[in-house]
Amino acid sequence: MTIWLPHMTVAAVIEQNQRFLLVEEEADGRIVYNQPAGHLDEGEDLLQAASRETLEETGWKFTPQELVGIYQYTSLTNAVTYIRVCFSGQHYDHDPQRPLDQGILRTVWLSREEVARCDSLRSPMVLRCIDDYLAGIRYPLSLLTHLHASE
Repeated sequence: MTIWLPHMTVAAVIEQNQRFLLVEEEADGRIVYNQPAGHLDEGEDLLQAASRETLEETGWKFTPQELVGIYQYTSLTNAVTYIRVCFSGQHYDHDPQRPLDQGILRTVWLSREEVARCDSLRSPMVLRCIDDYLAGIRYPLSLLTHLHASE
């Protein structure tokens, strides 16, 4: 019997001058665009994961300030189900010399329209997160509770 488990991921919607920070990356043999995003690592909470992934993939430090949404998506490419927790927040202290994560080719700043015209998004969650952000959908971080095993 195979045990099914969804992949828990985080993402950051980062806007500057009506443009959004995306990464161009190699995934499943294709070149695609995605928010700074990645898997939750053992021992970290969702906020730490979003900050870490943003730094590793873009060279920008990121502080999550609001929750944009929680999204469920099953990929047609690999049949994996992803649960994405998407944050908006503040980016700062860019280090352009910092090596980017393996598979990340470069970072780009794109308008919403440029993202919508892109035929190589990592998943439909990329544009949906931007659209929800632009629609003003925000939840306080207090919606999330991180309990430690000793509690």
